[in-house]
Parts: sequence; C-alpha cells; structure tokens
Amino acid sequence: MKRLLFVVLVSFGLVQLGLSQGSNDFKVKNSLSNVTVITVEGGVTIGQTDYATIKPGYIGKGSIEYFFGSYSKSNFGMKAFGGYGIIGGTSSYLVPAELGTSFYMAGAAFSFTIAASDVVYPYISLGVSHLWVTPKDNNGVELNPGLPAFKIWAYTGEAGIRFMLSQNVSLNVIGGLMSPVKSENSDELDGHKQGEHQDWVGTGTVGLSFYLGRDKDSDGDGVNDSKDMCPATPMGVIVDEFGCPVDSDKDGVADYLDKCPNTPAGVKVDSQGCPLDSDNDGVADYLDKCSNTPAGVSVDNNGCPIDSDNDGVADYLDKCPNTPADVIVDSNGCPLDSDGDGVPDYLDKCPNTPKGREVDADGCTVKKIVQAEVMSSDALFDFNKSTLKPKAYDKLNSIVETLNNNMDYTVRIEGYTDAIGSDAYNMKLSERRAQAVADYLISKGINNNRLEIVPFGESNPIASNKTVEGRAANRRVEIKISQ
Repeated sequence: MKRLLFVVLVSFGLVQLGLSQGSNDFKVKNSLSNVTVITVEGGVTIGQTDYATIKPGYIGKGSIEYFFGSYSKSNFGMKAFGGYGIIGGTSSYLVPAELGTSFYMAGAAFSFTIAASDVVYPYISLGVSHLWVTPKDNNGVELNPGLPAFKIWAYTGEAGIRFMLSQNVSLNVIGGLMSPVKSENSDELDGHKQGEHQDWVGTGTVGLSFYLGRDKDSDGDGVNDSKDMCPATPMGVIVDEFGCPVDSDKDGVADYLDKCPNTPAGVKVDSQGCPLDSDNDGVADYLDKCSNTPAGVSVDNNGCPIDSDNDGVADYLDKCPNTPADVIVDSNGCPLDSDGDGVPDYLDKCPNTPKGREVDADGCTVKKIVQAEVMSSDALFDFNKSTLKPKAYDKLNSIVETLNNNMDYTVRIEGYTDAIGSDAYNMKLSERRAQAVADYLISKGINNNRLEIVPFGESNPIASNKTVEGRAANRRVEIKISQ
C-alpha cells in the first residue's frame, strides 16, 4: 500500500513538472514567486501497524516554506516542518489491546506547486522527517517505561490543494504519508516488532497558510504587480492580461487616451491616437494624395488644393479663375496666348500675329490706313465700262511700287457709281471696276491675298447725284493702303 502511494505521489510530481516546463504562457513572474508561507494544520492519522484494527488518531503540524521565482504557472519550493501526533489501533491478541502511540516530528521537503487557476493551487512535496516515537496505550501509559523515545527517520510525502481565501490566506486540504526508513526500530511505531510488513503513518489534514510577500496589485487593475507590465495604470482603465491599457486598434495609444478609435492598421498616429496630418489640411497623411499643401489652402477629400475651373492649376495659384473647360493654360492658370497679342489662343482668330501689332477682340491686327487714293472712274474707265484706260497705269504703278517696298501692306479697293441705273446694276458695275484695278495690281506681282475688293454701288455718295458734276464725283474708285 505504501509503495503504491509513493509511486502515485512521484508520478503526480513528474506529470506536473512536465506541464510546468512546457508552459510559457506568462513572460513575468507568477504570483507565488519569492513568497514565504507559514502554515498551521491539523487532522487525523491512520497508522498501519501490527494492530489489526486501525483507530484514527490526530496530528498537528506547522511549517515554513519558501517558493522560488518562476516564469511559468508552477513553482518549486522548500520547507521545514514540525508537529505532534497520535497513532491509534486495537488488537485482540496484542498487549495492550488498544494503542495510543505519540510522536514528535521535524523535517524538510521540496515542494512543487502549479496554478490551476487564480485561486486553486495543487501541490506535492517530498522529503524526510525525523520522528521521536513513544509507544503508549490509549490511556497514555508508556509501553516501554524508562526507555527513551525511538528515533526514526522517515520518508515523507504530501499531496494537497491550496484554495486562496484572499491575497494572503489560503485553506489547504492535504493527504500525507510517512514511511520509516528501514532500520532497527522502523517497525516499532506500535511498540511491537512482529509480522512481515513495515509500519507507516498516513495523515489527512486541513490547514491555513499565511503568505508573506505575495504579489500585490498596486494599481488595482486586476493584474498582480509581478505580471503587470504597465504598473500605475489609472483607476478604471480596462487592461489586458499583462496589465497594460487595452489598445483596440493597435496604434500604440491606449483606448482611454485614443480620440480616434478604429484607426486602420499600420497608420501612424499622434499622441492622441489620431492619424498624422503633416500639412494640417484636415486630411490624414495616409489618405492625403497631395502632401505638404501650404497652410490655409482649401483642399478636397483627397487633401489636394481645390481647382474650381479644373484647368490643372489650384485656385490658390490660379491668376485666371473660371477658365472655360478644356482650355489649355499656363503655370498661372491663364489661357495660353502664343503670339502674345493679349488675346488667348482659344479666342484668337488670327494666330501668329507679329509682336507689337495692335489687335482687335478677335486677336486680329487692327489695320491703319497709311495711304488713301480716290480715283475718278472717268479717268480710269470709259462710261459704263470696266476696262482700264492706259492712262490709269501710271497712277496704279505708283501703288505697285509702294506695295513692293512694304510687303506687310495690304490694299482695300472700293468701287462706287452714280445713281443712274438700278441698284443691282450699279453694284455689279462697281464690283467689276474694283476687280479690274485688282487684276492690274496682280499682273504686276502683287499677291492676291494682300488685296480686298469691296463694291458699294451707288451708296455712300460724296456729292449730289442731281448734277452732272456731282454724278462725276460719285463715280470713283478708292484705294486704301493699310499697315
């Protein structure tokens, strides 16, 4: 029986040792590390002796134990203990018939404890004890009067469970075994040496342990100081298993300080847990597609400066706001003016105007008349004809010379008639006469694109059509040379 019990105790210890060494759930010392424990306990004894019938006795014990530091759920410790007990039994053939042997004990043991939970701590211990045994009957009469108590060494083993009643007190339920080391007196716990079996004592006790130096929870967050990696956490703050304030979005700022919860993973935040906004434009850096926007500039949802006319130049740089859609602009947001005439390309009907020329609203050069000639049609043509007279050539050759000397000059040829005849006929006649002048100039090498023919017919008279003289004056060709 005693051998079986020892095997069970040792096996239990080895199993728990394996669990302890394989567990690394905590990276800090557990709550029993470096703690001193004072224990008092009392209970019953069961003595296996030569007395056939076991009569329970009693035992009282005290111990002092020290737990070594541990970073797992288990602790090794060592303890010193002492106690006093009575072993009882009855027999129908031994004298005395009823046994009441007393013994004192002192010993030392190694212990192994594992934390099954925060309040339940199973343990075992193995050691040796020294017994001073005085065999007596149930009336306390010594069986060997005058002889000193037997001194016996015994193997001692215990298995028990500690139930924590508070941070510093536990209630213990313990089963133990003392098996004397085989010697001359090892079979005389009952004062008799007979039979083949070895005497031993089993115990069942209940005790209280008092823990000195056990871990505290200084900041009251529910995590003992030895496990608390964030001591001095403010009261009421929710913490994790290591006593650190919970940081739900893992941004490095605890929830109770985080003014921007649920920040996406990996986003850099400030001390308040809000995503960084380096240019202070109201759009966080991780969303900002236009970093380093100047202070005070209005931006869109992407953190880019607003461009109201969508010309590619932000409003704060745009010197020409409200540019029409699709108009090409320069770096200032102004429509391009390739010829520099002050009229943007998209409105310029006369691109590539030479620099310095005065232009109109369409970007076309404003022509200045540098020479005007009024020629009488009677001098140029026969009545009601549109063929030039030879005597007109000299005057027209002078105009040719002027145009050849000034290649940027253009000519406007206006034809006029008197009021004799229909309006339509006169319009056609004035056109033929103006064309005749133009044809002569072209024959002299003047490019056609420098000439403009404008027939006016009988309109715009310069004299009265009621007189011969007036009608003669109205029949004319005006040549206007412009730069």
